[in-house]
Amino acid sequence: MDRRPLLPRRNRFGVVGVVVLALLAGCAGVPGQIWPSAEDPLTIYSGRSEELVAPLLERLEAAVGSDVTVRYGSTDELAAQLLQEGPGSPADVFFGQDAGALGSLGGAGLLAPLPADVVAPVPARYRAADSTWVAVTARARVVAYNPDLVPEPDLPTGLDDLLAPRWTGRLGYAPANASWLSFVTGLRLVRGEEGARRWLTAFAAQRPQRFDGNGAILDAVAAGTIDAGLVNHYYLFRKTADLDPAGYPVRNHYVADDPLGLVNVAAAGVVASSDQPEAARRAVAFLLSRQAQQYFVDATGEYPVRDGVTPTRPFDLGPLAALSPPDVDLADLGSLDRSETVLQEVGLL
Repeated sequence: MDRRPLLPRRNRFGVVGVVVLALLAGCAGVPGQIWPSAEDPLTIYSGRSEELVAPLLERLEAAVGSDVTVRYGSTDELAAQLLQEGPGSPADVFFGQDAGALGSLGGAGLLAPLPADVVAPVPARYRAADSTWVAVTARARVVAYNPDLVPEPDLPTGLDDLLAPRWTGRLGYAPANASWLSFVTGLRLVRGEEGARRWLTAFAAQRPQRFDGNGAILDAVAAGTIDAGLVNHYYLFRKTADLDPAGYPVRNHYVADDPLGLVNVAAAGVVASSDQPEAARRAVAFLLSRQAQQYFVDATGEYPVRDGVTPTRPFDLGPLAALSPPDVDLADLGSLDRSETVLQEVGLL
């Protein structure tokens, strides 16, 4: 498996593409099947980290039947690169950290529709209407709270409950975190620009405490520095994976039918200009296989997107179908720059 910087290669359009960031993904749908090796390596652009996906890569090459060229970068950088390259891109598969990037690429005509049998295991709300991308894992926004400090009746049922006086100075958030920006983007989609601005202005008046990341928020909740924080669900699992969860005074509170309970996804798609479309489709199919889904749920604590996969680690993870996220088209979560601007204007960034 080649993890060196990618060299330009010629695609079927005869255009030399410069690959700047590429990575992971998996493969074929038939376990143990050997496929003819392609002349060129399969090139996968991915926003998921090497630390997370490297254990799957050896299985990937064997299942796809092709060498795989690997390189990592942020989802936004990779999406911008692919948009710049257009149909001359050497990429075969795009694997992104959030659906907004995939939606932007699909809207630009840079992703090819996936076969029905590939996307069928995934609920319709977690894949593109035109099948140009499909979720691989899902993550929910939650209110992580200290049960010693927050009585159950005080737990919020929606965004506006966080504007009550009891939360003043007692909430934490991570302003530069991508999941927070996606939450704000979802808020804008649900309530509109002005409605989102009003809520964010009121939230800023609550004097929430800023943290560098979700893990730091959980530590502050556990220490009683704050009562609760806005995070993704799996951070608690990671914190308590090697501890007695009952001894760590933090719990996840899930909110239904409200932007506070946004569910976002990591997703994958086949690049329309790929000169190895069959191998690329097998790569996406592999990411949705039970083998890969089991790996992701155990390695990350994120939700699998197909039924019948449960964590083997001590993660209190119910079925994805039990969540009731707000009615948001995940493909529209790509306007993070606009969300950053609004946050700067209201003093939250």
